[in-house]
Amino acid sequence: MDATATTATPFSTLIRVASHQQHTEAETSSFMSDLLGGRLGVDAYTRYTEQLWFVYRALEGASETLREDPVAGPFIQNELARTPELERDLAHLRGADWRTGLEPLPATAAYAARVEECAREWPGGFVAHHYTRYLGDLSGGQIIRDKAERTWGFAHKSDGVRFYVFEGISNPAAFKRGYRELLDAVAADDLEKQRIIDECKRAFDFNGAVFRELGAEFPLSA
Repeated sequence: MDATATTATPFSTLIRVASHQQHTEAETSSFMSDLLGGRLGVDAYTRYTEQLWFVYRALEGASETLREDPVAGPFIQNELARTPELERDLAHLRGADWRTGLEPLPATAAYAARVEECAREWPGGFVAHHYTRYLGDLSGGQIIRDKAERTWGFAHKSDGVRFYVFEGISNPAAFKRGYRELLDAVAADDLEKQRIIDECKRAFDFNGAVFRELGAEFPLSA
């Protein structure tokens, strides 16, 4: 029965349903709740943006080497690239010398190292991390942008929130449908798909660990 269900159910559905619990736990962390609730200052938002830079540098640093890979290659799309936008945001938030003193949290360093490991050794695992980040950016990330603009006064879709603005994607809903179709067509058998699902759960756990460490730096919730 399990094999039949796996074959009949689109992989994009399987991966979304299987990772739902980890996804919910990550996005409802005390840090993210406080950030979205406007209870933290722009310094907390800046620190979060710093952590994103380390993760996306790991993700996108591998893009060219994986572009021709049969598993990961179809997911490498230039319009998703976030590193340049993150760097513009950090220059706005931290100043022109924004790289000075920039350090990842231990959880962020572990997260980025795992992304790099998958990029080198396991394209399917890279797809799991790619999916977890970019589809989240196109969905819940827009809530963060809106909150950031209203809470800290950033200009609409401008410096400080450019990370969340996908200039090359005019129709996010259609793009996400296309991305899910790529997942459904991924060059992997059922066993490999299960491994990818497990890595997706792990990716959300990495995000949760980053949020916990950010929460320790910016304690607010009782």
